[in-house]
Amino acid sequence: MESHSYDVTVLGAGPGGYVAAIRAAQRGKRVAIVEKERLGGVCLNWGCIPTKALLRIAERREFLEEAARYGFEIGEVRVNWETVIRRSREAAEKLANGVAFLMRKHKIRVFSGHGRFLAPNRIGVESSSGSCEIVTTNTIVATGGRPALLPGVVADGERIVTSKEAMVLPSRPARLAVIGAGAIGLELAYFFAAFGTKVTILEYAPRALPTGDPEISTALERAFRRRKVDVVTSARVKSVERRGEIAAVEYEVEGRSEKIEADVVLVATGVRGNIEDLGLERIGVRTKGPFIAVDRDLQTSVAGVYAIGDVIGPPALAHSASFEGLHAVHHLCGEDPSPLDPTSIPACIYCQPQVASVGLTEPEARESGRDVKIGRFPFSANGKAIAVGEPEGFVKIIADASSGEILGAHIVGSEATELIAEIVLAKSAELTVEDIHEAIHAHPTLSESVMEAAAEWSGQATAI
Repeated sequence: MESHSYDVTVLGAGPGGYVAAIRAAQRGKRVAIVEKERLGGVCLNWGCIPTKALLRIAERREFLEEAARYGFEIGEVRVNWETVIRRSREAAEKLANGVAFLMRKHKIRVFSGHGRFLAPNRIGVESSSGSCEIVTTNTIVATGGRPALLPGVVADGERIVTSKEAMVLPSRPARLAVIGAGAIGLELAYFFAAFGTKVTILEYAPRALPTGDPEISTALERAFRRRKVDVVTSARVKSVERRGEIAAVEYEVEGRSEKIEADVVLVATGVRGNIEDLGLERIGVRTKGPFIAVDRDLQTSVAGVYAIGDVIGPPALAHSASFEGLHAVHHLCGEDPSPLDPTSIPACIYCQPQVASVGLTEPEARESGRDVKIGRFPFSANGKAIAVGEPEGFVKIIADASSGEILGAHIVGSEATELIAEIVLAKSAELTVEDIHEAIHAHPTLSESVMEAAAEWSGQATAI
């Protein structure tokens, strides 16, 4: 068997893996990356990027439907579904090519195939063209995750689907049932509803976006219902089965048994790590449920083997995977990097209205025993939001009442996913709410809503 030797080998070329590989190369390491599918991983090929392309098209569709508000007289709007889907795939393809360029630029050897441990410092790679062995000083496992289906539910890729199949459906379903009101479920529910699909969301928890701030959940449910999306909470799904050309979901809510039929059922109930068939048991890597167990420096139970991203568990976000990849490389290079602070990881949902958050929710902040004070500001009082016709939503900042330390922030509304960056930076830099308020914000901008929420926290808001 052909053998190769590297300082660092990365299993998986998603946003955690390829970023880690690049940083290792920048540190002067000889680097290999092993990927059995496409460079860019799920995020680039079947997640973050193509979904954002679809959601942008959905926003354009909504604009066309209400174009008369802005003075445009447009006749009947017809949709070419094939073009809609192709546009999202083209975006993914372009970025996958970009990752391939980065691998060449940084002289990172790409092995196409399935990698598994033969020993802690040896990896076998199998592909359709043959097999080889990599001898490596350090390995970073970045094999990502996949949809976690409900017990007893089998996805057939046609009537019962996961997010991957939902993004490339050959035609728009007239009726869609979405199981799970987390980020994936909400984004795809919004996308299909924007094109006229009758959407019903079933969520086991008492509210949509159950891990988010309750105020945000309430606003989001209200916005979805205005778009004629049915949101059923406290719904315990009992069965999902295909019946010919439809799928049926049986569920229980408030003690009553209910049933809904749909052309397609999307199961969006979480993620589990891709830990199978990697040889982890052979070398003694400890796992925790469907994930790899790691310490604060992303080290597994085996020396020289690190793990990052979705394969180590929540929050299953591309940007946290990238940060973890950098941290792991810095650590294996002998540096002492600061660990990832979970309360400084922003979470974003790109439906309309958008949702973005960082840090603690209000209940979490109050349960921590801190004396908490809230600053809020509605977009309906923001000049830019009114001018562009996006007055829905608000900014909410949670901070310590005495010190002004930012504990959390939550935004629902236009460009929330862009606006959250200011608060993430302020929190990471240990700035106070007053620091945000006192910084000059350009007028008119949506970012003034962040400034005014900070001002309202201290009783100095001038716009409400």
